[in-house]
Amino acid sequence: MKVKFCGAARTVTGSCHLITTDEGIKILLDCGLYQGHREDMNNLNSKWGFDPAEIEIMILSHAHIDHSGRIPKLVKDGFEGEIYCTSATRDLSAIMLLDSAMIQEREAEYRNRRNAHSKKPFEKPLYTAEDATRCLDQFVSIGYERWHTMRRGISVLFRDSGHILGSASVTLKIEKADRSFVYFGFTADIGRPHRPILRDPVPMPDVDYLICESTYGGTVHEKESEDIEALLRIIKETCVENRGKLLIPAFSVGRTQEVVYMLDQLESSGRLPKIKVFVDSPMAVNATEIFIMHPECFDDGINQYMLHDPNPFGFNGLTYIREAEASKALNNYKDPCIIVSASGMMNAGRIKNHLSYHLENPTTTVLVVGYCADGTLGSRIRNGENPVFIFGKEVRVNARIEIMDSFSAHGDEPEMLDYLKHLDKTKLKKLFLVHGEPEKQELFKAALQGKGFKNVEIPGLYQEVELS
Repeated sequence: MKVKFCGAARTVTGSCHLITTDEGIKILLDCGLYQGHREDMNNLNSKWGFDPAEIEIMILSHAHIDHSGRIPKLVKDGFEGEIYCTSATRDLSAIMLLDSAMIQEREAEYRNRRNAHSKKPFEKPLYTAEDATRCLDQFVSIGYERWHTMRRGISVLFRDSGHILGSASVTLKIEKADRSFVYFGFTADIGRPHRPILRDPVPMPDVDYLICESTYGGTVHEKESEDIEALLRIIKETCVENRGKLLIPAFSVGRTQEVVYMLDQLESSGRLPKIKVFVDSPMAVNATEIFIMHPECFDDGINQYMLHDPNPFGFNGLTYIREAEASKALNNYKDPCIIVSASGMMNAGRIKNHLSYHLENPTTTVLVVGYCADGTLGSRIRNGENPVFIFGKEVRVNARIEIMDSFSAHGDEPEMLDYLKHLDKTKLKKLFLVHGEPEKQELFKAALQGKGFKNVEIPGLYQEVELS
């Protein structure tokens, strides 16, 4: 049995791991898009490290693009097997993969138009909207907490990981020649306990081998109880005292709904200032509708809240925007307001347009509520770079930049350690750290070793490991 790390190795994006059983069956865990420096993106997203036609089974932990975003290309390049995931993940993937394809097509069209008179080769999108639609035929939805047989001798168990709607940890039970079983675990992205909307992460069963995320190794998030008060403070300072605009770059799935739910609570309690709130993202609008379709993923807190407010994602003063013209009109909106827009890393989507208009205005506040991968516009703004370049133009950062890492959907180091503490360390033969920057991984490796975990490894890209 072997495992090969084909993405998210010593970086935080592009999750993709290949397991080959003793019988030669190839199982792919996630198939994510690498997001970061453009040159690296084009190179890493076009390479596989395996032949897609040889993959028999794919398992998708959740719908975020850095875990799902290359599935249309996988199918386009020859994969014909089933893609197993939860029902909510399938529904979210339907809108997210189509949106990703449309972005790929637009960007290729833009670059080809810009390079029309140069000798640069014609660029093709990684995949098209047609590819994204076609791959959905191969999705198979299964529920949490039940073993599902995918092939004779190979079963999978999903447990709620509390990261985004429908997210799951993955446990594989693989029968060996002597009729015994090897258990292989994949945490995927570990969520956080006590967050609004979603249930807390459910610990995994004991496993022989584990691939574990490490995004926030060495980091402790702010206390979640401070979220709503910090958000209210920033709203008052920006929109009431400075009469400015509050821009919140947020992922369309998960983060946007969490922000809107907090604003809904402030409005219901009469504490939200009388200002307009715009959610400017067609995909966020679609994703919010899918959230409403999957209350089975909600925690007790939001279920109790919905007894007196049936729609926790809508209130007076909130406007959802789909049309491009309405989005552009926001740049000429004169009154103070809040604009929640994708993408969270600021490297794509309508938020780039809003930033290009408002970053130079000192009355503007940009509230960063999520992780920004190295090389993205969000990372440069978060790290204080000034000026930045947006759409090829230099833009001065005169706006106030606020950071609230407590919004993160990823567990911090203590939360990840708490999630893993239930595992039988005597049974666990190897623990592989992925989905993290190298310095964070080293810190988390040391923390794991301090808790008694042995044989903790940090694999490199395309490294293959033989499992005893």
